[in-house]
Amino acid sequence: MRRYLLVRVREAVDALEHLVGGLGTAVLALALLPWIIVVALSSAAGVGVPLVPATMRMVRAVADRERARLSRWGPDIVGAEPLPSSARRALRTAAVRRELAWTASHAVFGFGMGLIGLSLPLYAIQNLTFPLWWRLQPAGETGPGLGLWSVHDAVDALAVGLLGLGWVVVVIAVGPVLARLQAWPGRILLSATTAADLSLRVAQLTATRAAALDAHAVELRRIERSLHDGTQNRLVAVTVLLGAARRALSRDPAGVKDILDRAQDAAEQALAELRTVARSILPPVLVDRGLASALQGLTGACPVPCRLDLQVDGRCAVSVEATTYFAVAEALTNVARHSGATAASVTVCRKADRLLVRIVDDGRGGAQEYRGSGLRGIRRRVEAFDGVFTVTSPSGGPTTMQLELPCGS
Repeated sequence: MRRYLLVRVREAVDALEHLVGGLGTAVLALALLPWIIVVALSSAAGVGVPLVPATMRMVRAVADRERARLSRWGPDIVGAEPLPSSARRALRTAAVRRELAWTASHAVFGFGMGLIGLSLPLYAIQNLTFPLWWRLQPAGETGPGLGLWSVHDAVDALAVGLLGLGWVVVVIAVGPVLARLQAWPGRILLSATTAADLSLRVAQLTATRAAALDAHAVELRRIERSLHDGTQNRLVAVTVLLGAARRALSRDPAGVKDILDRAQDAAEQALAELRTVARSILPPVLVDRGLASALQGLTGACPVPCRLDLQVDGRCAVSVEATTYFAVAEALTNVARHSGATAASVTVCRKADRLLVRIVDDGRGGAQEYRGSGLRGIRRRVEAFDGVFTVTSPSGGPTTMQLELPCGS
């Protein structure tokens, strides 16, 4: 029950964040809608046609903003093809007409859903805190929110405060529904057509396949370099020492023991380096005990205090678990080396056929993939399995890395 309540509260908080973001794009659409109407009417009169291309670009900018917002909270929405240069051709394009329809619907429907979703938690806060400030309002006034009854004394104020608990239940129950309703027109109208989606999907798979091959080649070079620079040198040293010991048998039998001890030390170091290389390919704890134990070992060994929240029942595919393990390992290495953080958290949960991973630290932020911080390697690993990887790291922090991997139903 406790886990169920935590999940529902987390979903309600996420839904509130979605509703606020949707309200932002709805305000942009609402501001743009009167201008679209003016341009349409003036174009019908023959004087507003030159304004159509600029208007289409504004509509596309707002629609792309909504596509990016929806892609952060669910399946990616493929962007539309570039706008035609001709106003007439643009208006004949299905994607442009769908964007215009979305602008009108989101300006009204999305704005309304956003206001309702934002009002509900405000009602809850007002009612819950009302017993603390009810004396500041005139006697006999109704309580906040819907104002169901007049407040005359502390008992009435306490009743209003208890009503706030009901508002909390409403927020937890209704918030996710409102967020899905607000996002529904965008997911229907802003998605690309089947042909465009298919061609973009082919291009995306081609790019991720090339990235996967590059990552595989880099991994092979790393393993080869580790074996060549470390293990191979140790084994060569063992061979040299054994040869020296054989030659010393006749000349200096007393010195053979020292040579054999050095050969044994070199052999043990070679074995240790071989184990390290083997663990870097696939850690034994991941195979034997699963993702939970492997991640517990990572977070426990992290120099920065790290909290692990794992909500995964059963096992995923070995490839998915290995990708998650190495991505979290690289992320925590970045946290320890570059972030200056004092605390971090790793959250792993499974929703339907997707494995969701979230790594957050309270460091200085400003993480960039092009700076060689290992983030590009994480992206290659994740996208090779048709996953999604996003990084949010404003200057001053916090840094949030999110992975989404398909793991079967």
